[in-house]
Amino acid sequence: MDLSFSQLALLCAAALIAGVVDAIAGGGGLVTLPAILAVGLPPHVALGTNKGQSVFGAFAALLRFWRAGLVRRDLSTVTFPLGLLGALLGTGLVLLMRPEVLKPVVLVLLVVVAAFLAFRRGPPPGTRPQPPLARARALGAIIALLVGAYDGFFGPGTGTFLIIAFSGLLGHSLTHASADAKVVNFATNLSAVALFSSRGLVLWHVALPMAAAQFTGAWLGVHLAVRGGDTLVRKVVLGVVVALVLKLGRDVLVG
Repeated sequence: MDLSFSQLALLCAAALIAGVVDAIAGGGGLVTLPAILAVGLPPHVALGTNKGQSVFGAFAALLRFWRAGLVRRDLSTVTFPLGLLGALLGTGLVLLMRPEVLKPVVLVLLVVVAAFLAFRRGPPPGTRPQPPLARARALGAIIALLVGAYDGFFGPGTGTFLIIAFSGLLGHSLTHASADAKVVNFATNLSAVALFSSRGLVLWHVALPMAAAQFTGAWLGVHLAVRGGDTLVRKVVLGVVVALVLKLGRDVLVG
């Protein structure tokens, strides 16, 4: 399917914005997927093309966080492969049951996350004692496997759930949690791209220009996250959660 220059320019602008948002808080698909669908791509091709461009944003964010020294390398050796495995398992589950059954559950979880971010009391993440390395690696592996499976099966809010999990369970600051989330995000995106590509569902002549914009946006997003710290990350994560709640709430009511 060929797109006009203006349509492709619109998609690239959406990818740039999504890259910034996704690098900070996850949820970039809230921007890019509706934009891809709006230009007339069939849903399955839109999903594949979206993953084809978003993997570059995840890689850019991971690389930038890594260079800033915010990624825990002792965790990434377990979270990356477990995220990859989880995404493969989740994709397999799609063949057994409809992902839509998760919408009400995810909606409730997102409301809980929003309340957690808005009304949290006590020491902020990053100031609490962190678990010993062995326990942290075990928890990180479980987080990567479960959220990776969720991403392969359903997907909305994956990056946001990862940030909350790393922050709440491992005591990371939100900025560090966002960095560690990108390790898993990159793994799950790689898995999805491999699957969609094998079935010819990625329009690379659309995905690659968007990928360049997504890469640029992600690089800028990490720069903003590093400079803005936890205050900025918390605000953006909360904004993404509210947007996800509104979208999924509408889907549940309409569908």
